[in-house]
Amino acid sequence: MSKRFLVIQTAFLGDAVLATALLEKLHNFYPDAAIDIVVRKGNDGLFAGHPFLNKLHIWDKGSGKTRDLFRLIGELRRTEYDHIINCQRFFSTGLMTVLARGKEKIGYDKNPLSFLFSRKVKHVIGDPSTPLGVAPHEVDRLNALIEHLTDGTRPLPGLYPTPEANDAAKPFIFGNYVCIAPASVWFTKQWPELKWIELIKALPADQRVLLIGAPGDVALCERIAKASGRGEVLAGKLSLLGTAALMKGASMNYVNDSAPLHIASAMNAPVTAVFCSTVPAFGFGPLRENGRVLETSEQLDCRPCGLHGHRACPKGHFKCAMGIDPMAAII
Repeated sequence: MSKRFLVIQTAFLGDAVLATALLEKLHNFYPDAAIDIVVRKGNDGLFAGHPFLNKLHIWDKGSGKTRDLFRLIGELRRTEYDHIINCQRFFSTGLMTVLARGKEKIGYDKNPLSFLFSRKVKHVIGDPSTPLGVAPHEVDRLNALIEHLTDGTRPLPGLYPTPEANDAAKPFIFGNYVCIAPASVWFTKQWPELKWIELIKALPADQRVLLIGAPGDVALCERIAKASGRGEVLAGKLSLLGTAALMKGASMNYVNDSAPLHIASAMNAPVTAVFCSTVPAFGFGPLRENGRVLETSEQLDCRPCGLHGHRACPKGHFKCAMGIDPMAAII
């Protein structure tokens, strides 16, 4: 009988993209296995038509979060899994893991319910001073959850745009173009508008500029396009997979330390990632050889100011972002 796996990752969009590395590797080792995944509502579009996925479970965190959590747990309990793999360190997903039916329940030692798991894995964040390529990447931390079932090689994420997503992106995929994703959930992870404007003005005149993002990023993209005198705003016009298809065809994708970076890695698309308050050593840098990191060369004793971003610079000067030269991004 083929194995049944359940992967749990209900965090932000970028985390869901990176979790596809587990789908890739589990399918590679167990091609006949049934693999299910739990994601938060809003990230489910990533998995439309995914070739390795048996079932997609969605947790609606936006309304009736607790009520929907228990609905979801009831749904999960209808299946007996061989292995339940929890990619997170939070109580809610720990509860899913414990209450779902599974022969082996795997998660990180920092999960508050890890004492009830069958297998606990140490969760290690790289030291900020560790060079890129030496510190563990998030996909390495994910692989630690399934290494005993597979092997120690690094898994890579993968996305599979549907025919509909490809058709939606196709009208924009022509000639020499770059994609720019200027927004981030966190202010200190987001390169300031004026820097994006400087970059766009410095790009070759014959290069098309496509500004991408979520519907909530439209106003930001429109301001940048207007101020720079060029750029087509596609934010909010394409699905997640449509955006992935668009990024695949770009000569370069300019992004923050945010979800579009990981979409680029999943599509093996060229990417230049701007790191402001955070550092690649935390494990969220580009994964492919065609990925580059752009960060300040100034040694700041306040950088990084945390594992995640902040809503404002704690020091008030935002030197980690303002000190990055846009010309360094031009290939």
